[in-house]
Amino acid sequence: MSNACENTMSVENQGKEFLVFALGDEEYGIDILKVQEIRSYDNVTRIANAPDFIKGVTNLRGVIVPIVDLRIKFDQGDVSYTGNTVVVVLNLQERVVGIVVDGVSDVLSLTTDQIRPAPEFSVSLSTEFLTGLGTLNDRMLILVDIEKLLNSREMALVDQVASA
Repeated sequence: MSNACENTMSVENQGKEFLVFALGDEEYGIDILKVQEIRSYDNVTRIANAPDFIKGVTNLRGVIVPIVDLRIKFDQGDVSYTGNTVVVVLNLQERVVGIVVDGVSDVLSLTTDQIRPAPEFSVSLSTEFLTGLGTLNDRMLILVDIEKLLNSREMALVDQVASA
């Protein structure tokens, strides 16, 4: 019985794993369990009247996937597509969504001690979509609740685009 308790404790101390990606000069982290795959950026089919941050849709093995450019959504300024630009395909509850990022660096495991609450200040990304700030040595990650962000009211446009 004590062995089961020890296992539970060690799992809790291990924390969570995050996929680390770059947007401009900042590093962000999202729950690795939401990630379905990482693909190179390909041209997408543009949808008329969609907001700028919705690049369009792509057909991923028979599934129509809306593609959201987080660099535009987070107001990153000059957005260019390079060999490092990738699409992170996310599996969020009942939908699949792709997010365009500048690059993916690694997967990090953060314990609860390494995650701090997000500060309250005015940023292009509302703090309601942040789960906190992760610190690992001299690195700081902005931890995003990607499900909450992509399910927000303004992102409901993704649903409209996907069903168009």
